[in-house]
Amino acid sequence: MTQLTVTSDHHQDPASLDIVIAPRARDIGGFEVRRALPYAKRRMVGPFIFFDQMGPASFAAGKGIDVRPHPHIGLGTVTYLFEGKIHHKDSLGSALDIEPGAVNWMIAGKGITHSERSPDDFRAADSAPLSGIQTWLALPQDREDMAPAFYHHSKDELPTLEAEGKKLRLILGDAYGEKAPVNTQSDVFYLDACLEAGAQLPLPDNHEERGVYVVEGEVQSAGDIFGEGKMLIYRPGDRLSIKAGAHGARVMLFGGAALEGPRFIWWNLVSSSQEKIEQAKEEWKQGKWGEGLFSLPPGDDQEFIPLPDA
Repeated sequence: MTQLTVTSDHHQDPASLDIVIAPRARDIGGFEVRRALPYAKRRMVGPFIFFDQMGPASFAAGKGIDVRPHPHIGLGTVTYLFEGKIHHKDSLGSALDIEPGAVNWMIAGKGITHSERSPDDFRAADSAPLSGIQTWLALPQDREDMAPAFYHHSKDELPTLEAEGKKLRLILGDAYGEKAPVNTQSDVFYLDACLEAGAQLPLPDNHEERGVYVVEGEVQSAGDIFGEGKMLIYRPGDRLSIKAGAHGARVMLFGGAALEGPRFIWWNLVSSSQEKIEQAKEEWKQGKWGEGLFSLPPGDDQEFIPLPDA
């Protein structure tokens, strides 16, 4: 296992920081989402093409979220929760609660449909909290048309690393000599890191593209201080570290190898081919479930999100 210690060759050169992204906030019915990727000047970090922070929010009794069935192609999704619970159903027949610290890795491949709703026990509680990160990872071009799949791993199955005021959980891929059990399709890493005040953490140096998202607290990096909600993206190759501020920090570390080319993204559809996106749009608009790319999730097939006009 790689030591999580900062050595003298981990530097704080401001030039190592390629770009800083301040997410765009939007309200989706009393629930705030902050979107960092895609960004006008930086569409992807490794395969990560979509990065949303959900909440934190509290729901009154009887309230919750209801994301009706909708389609995806050409990507994999991970909804990683810090608090709360979301019930996932998809067109493969998967049906389970997403809970804090667990990984639910849904590979859309050539086409999948899913819904995300608050389960009954969550709705029954007053002031029920919900917060987390939702990410999309674009699939390599030669795997965009693979069969859809769904994998679940509880938080106890994921590698954890602890040292000198740092506690990390490896969500996807490999870092610091550890490998997550999740069946990813490309070179990737994704970690949840909690740092005590003043703790220093080197970034994984075995991946081409790397980013840090500050969930809570603040960190010092590349000679500056960055607070919650900031995404830091670094240039490749440099040996870098971050240092938690006076009140500690919680950060997501992520990245991987750059994909072989750009991706088109429209609504919930991602592809290296604009033609495939147009085909998926037309099939969703036609709604001939089970005859082409898409079916509705068993047990949640009475409604769906219509194709947007734009």
